Amino acid sequence: MYRMAKIDRQLQREISLLLERRIKNNVAKNAIITGVNCSRDLETARVYFTTLDRSLRDPVLEALRAIKGAMRTMLGQVLTLRRVPALDFVIDASIDYGERIDGILDKLQAEARIERQ
Repeated sequence: MYRMAKIDRQLQREISLLLERRIKNNVAKNAIITGVNCSRDLETARVYFTTLDRSLRDPVLEALRAIKGAMRTMLGQVLTLRRVPALDFVIDASIDYGERIDGILDKLQAEARIERQ
């Protein structure tokens, strides 16, 4: 379990660095890597990302999917793993979910203040 968490963190760090330094695709550079979940057999890795601008998420997803082969090759050059997993990019919806929960809590708090008055 600990080994997989370590591999996930290493992949997240290296993918972020590749996007920042070596990838030339400017649309893909808008991705903020929020997490990686690699399968136990190192066959695939789900790479979760978000963007600062929500309207860019779909174009960034397409750009990341277009460069995933090149990125896997670059990862093979910097990682010490026997097998570099295939990358599967996924839009991270947890931030949206958290914002929705915050909105609901704010609304409930405002209603409670009104009732106390």
